Parts: sequence; C-alpha cells; structure tokens
Amino acid sequence: MSVTSPVITTPDLGRATELVCRECATSTPLGPHYACGECFGPLEVAYDFSAGPAITRESIEAGPHNIWRYRELLPVPSNVADIPNLEPGATPLVRAHNLARALGMRALWVKDDSANPTHSFKDRVVACALAAARELGFTTLACPSTGNLANAVAAAAARAGIRSVVLIPADLEQQKIVTTAVYGGTLVAVEGTYDDVNRVASELAGDHDDWAFVNVNVRPYYAEGSKTLGYEVAEGLGWRLPQQVVIPVASGSQLTKVDKAFRELVTLGLVDDSPYRIFGAQATGCSPVSAAFKAGHDVVRPVRPDTIAKSLAIGNPADGPYVLDTARRTGGRVEDVTDEELVEGIRLLAETEGIFAETAGGVTIATLRKLLAAGELDPEADTVVFNTGEGLKTLGAVSPVVGPAATIKASAAAFEATGLG
Repeated sequence: MSVTSPVITTPDLGRATELVCRECATSTPLGPHYACGECFGPLEVAYDFSAGPAITRESIEAGPHNIWRYRELLPVPSNVADIPNLEPGATPLVRAHNLARALGMRALWVKDDSANPTHSFKDRVVACALAAARELGFTTLACPSTGNLANAVAAAAARAGIRSVVLIPADLEQQKIVTTAVYGGTLVAVEGTYDDVNRVASELAGDHDDWAFVNVNVRPYYAEGSKTLGYEVAEGLGWRLPQQVVIPVASGSQLTKVDKAFRELVTLGLVDDSPYRIFGAQATGCSPVSAAFKAGHDVVRPVRPDTIAKSLAIGNPADGPYVLDTARRTGGRVEDVTDEELVEGIRLLAETEGIFAETAGGVTIATLRKLLAAGELDPEADTVVFNTGEGLKTLGAVSPVVGPAATIKASAAAFEATGLG
C-alpha cells in the first residue's frame, strides 16, 4: 500500500536509493510507501554507501554527539542535524560489573536508552521518521502507540513546530498518558488492544494524505532509526561487535535493525567480521514470537496480550518472522518470562547497577538470567543487553513490592528500635 505524498515526489534522503520488498525483492521508488505493490510484503530502505565520500570511523566520530553522527547511514537529508529535533542518541553503554558478578558472567554491558529525551529508544526511530516525513512533504506527525512512541512523537512534533496525532490503548499506564498529553498534541484513547489501535491508525493513514503515521505509512524510514543502537554499541566497544546481545521484542523491528546495523558496519569495513548471536526477549503474556521459535515454526501466530509489559504487548508483531530468521541465522533464540520474573529483573538491575528499567527492561534482564540458567547463553562472552525505557513510566509494576523498610516516629531512638542501624 502507499499514499500520495502531499508535496515532494523526488525526495533527498541521503544515500538511500530505493525501497526493497523484504519478501520478493521488488524495488519501489523512495516515497511514502510501506508495502510491496507486487506481493504486499514489507518494504525496507536500500542504500548506495559508495556514493559520495567514504564513510570512515573518523568521519563518524567527527559528527555531532547524537544519532546524526550516523546520518550517512540513514534515510535522512544531509542537513538533518540543522533542523529542530530532539537530538536523541549517544546514550550510555554501562559496564555492568555488579550485575555480571551476580549472574556469574565475565563481561556484561547495558545499553541504557532511558537516557534519551523522552526516556526511551523511540526517540531514535521518531527522529528518522520525522526527518523523512518532512522531506516527503507531510505536515502532521502521527502514530498508534503502546506508550513510549506516543511520548516520542508528541515531543518531537512539539520541537518541530508541527501538529501531532497520537492513538493509544485506553488502559495504558497513567504515567505514559500524562507524559504524552503534556506536549499539547491531539491524544486519543481507543478501547481495545494495541492491535485494535494499530488497525484504526492504518485506516486513518489512508484517509489523511498529509499525516505521517511513523510506524505505518513512513515505517521503512522510522524503522531505520533502530540501527543507531547497533552503531553506538559497536563504537562504544571500541569499534567491535559484541558476541551476544539480548533485545526486547515488541514488533520485532528493533532486533532486526540492530542486526542490520552490525552487518552494515562489517560491509563498510568499520568493524571486523566476527560472529555474534542475537537473542529476543518477550513477556510470556504476549510471546507469539517466542512460541513460534520454540515450536520451530516460520509463521508467528497472533495472540491477545495479557501482561504488565505493555510496551511489548503487540499480539501480531509485524517483524515477527524476521526476528525468527535473525535469531536462527545468528545462533540465538527467542525466550519469554513471566510478569513475576520481569519484576524481579527490574529490581535486579536497579539493585546492582542503579538503573531503573521499565517493564521491557525487566523482561530483557529476566530473559538474560533465564538463558544463562538454561546454558543457552555463554557467560564468558562479551554480552550487551538493551534497556529501552525508563522505570518511572511503569511504576505500577514494582510499587506493590518495594517501599519503606519501616515507618517511625521522628527520633533517632525510634530508628534504632527498628534494628535497621
């Protein structure tokens, strides 16, 4: 499917050359297209990295301290860094000594994307989507969202000085509702699951030619933003690839794009070609990709989500089959953990490294622990896990199990009487 761009027909999107179907490899010109006209498969951005000056470590390191240092590897205009935006990226790659010790691992890092402007990795993908959407002539930024994307779209649109339209499930965490509404865009709650919300957004995208739904009609450009996670990890490790990564799976796009980033870095000679394994992490209450992996299936069967990890609660993940391909090709796997286990994961990361993750991060840490216990993950290998959001957005997950050790009268004697001294 496609929509008619309201203004631009020959966009300048850097070294991006075309859109290619991930199923049948049919080419489509750059534009607001997201499904192949031949087989309806999903489209992906293709590049000619040989066009223009060579892309080197030095040229990247000379760039700004945000995702635009990788602009030559993204489908964005060359002047993107000069256009008002949230300037996401350059988030910490934390050497997690304490967590590694607790889990019996030699070398572990946490890529902490809660340090982005709206406190999740979604700022990366939205920045790329917004840059492409403006080049394509769209005037409104829109999305269906489970929360983090809603925050990112509303904030990015506010910075850009354009309208935002955001659709969310009505039962979303209150923190995420407030941190979207505060930016002043149009926020609409939909009764139903994320998949219901996504269906409404797809219908609206066909009716509003000037609305760029970041994860619908400009999805190919939006998805490329997740590659910057992979670039930053490799650069942060001294221009080398980790041996293992554990990544949360919602739509599955983030996992597949980190893999794409690693492969691009190898192709460009920016890192050595070394083997790596990619593991996906889901919540048991919404684990269609994990279930398909364990059953040996190539098709992901949709489910109705039932988990507190709402940012991962996509019952019909668009990139699910490609997650399976990536995990199998790299020698990884896809695993799932219960809500109780993910809460333990949140607490473990907070208690060992001082990083407060949202529920998706809890899923990732709990999956890491489960894979280690099962012997699926090598405790001696250099490992990176991804925390994709801030725990303050999902306080309800841990508020029933943490709190004051005691409530006392205002005196030192009262404190001593607790035995906590």
